[in-house]
Amino acid sequence: MRLTRREVIGGAVALSAVAGFGLAPLPAWAQTVDLAKLLEAGPLGEEALGSPDAPVTIVEYASLTCGHCAAFHMQTFPALKEKYIDTGKVRFIMREFPLDPLAAAAFMLSRCAGDGKYFGMVDLFFEKQADWTRTDDPVAALMNLSKQAGFTQESFEACLTNQELLDGVNAVKDRGAQFGVDSTPTFFVNGEVVRGAKTIGEFDAILEPLLR
Repeated sequence: MRLTRREVIGGAVALSAVAGFGLAPLPAWAQTVDLAKLLEAGPLGEEALGSPDAPVTIVEYASLTCGHCAAFHMQTFPALKEKYIDTGKVRFIMREFPLDPLAAAAFMLSRCAGDGKYFGMVDLFFEKQADWTRTDDPVAALMNLSKQAGFTQESFEACLTNQELLDGVNAVKDRGAQFGVDSTPTFFVNGEVVRGAKTIGEFDAILEPLLR
């Protein structure tokens, strides 16, 4: 279902406890998609880390209100980045799959933060997830966090009322659904689907054979 601007703003006000939407992990390697089609960038362009020439590409579809996604990014991603992304072995692409209007709002703010700040905002929203998803005033909580990235009240409101940006986030989510994404986090490793938050050990088992 596509989110509207009214739903993003109104839903963000109403939602207060929306973390933990990820479903139980399914077995890895349960599905394959066309890698060339998967890697076609959407209307917002890609937010990626690592070398474009890396032999392995991981695409993650995530929701910023998903508790499993937050656990992955806090517990597994730092080791994944250090061991594989920073060493040129893996290119990591993150794509928006908001499960609710509040997640869509946070993704929009991450996109609005400016060049080089997307992943910093994502990390901040995951780290502080309980602070802005479990409150009676999530918009104020998002504003307080966004100030750390240099947002003003005016730029914050302009971002959340940007229909073109919201359409882009919706397009990324819709395209993910076409690849079979129906829960978060969902990863594609060189086109092979891996569902659910994984430990670094589980990613080692997936990645090492591809890097030999």
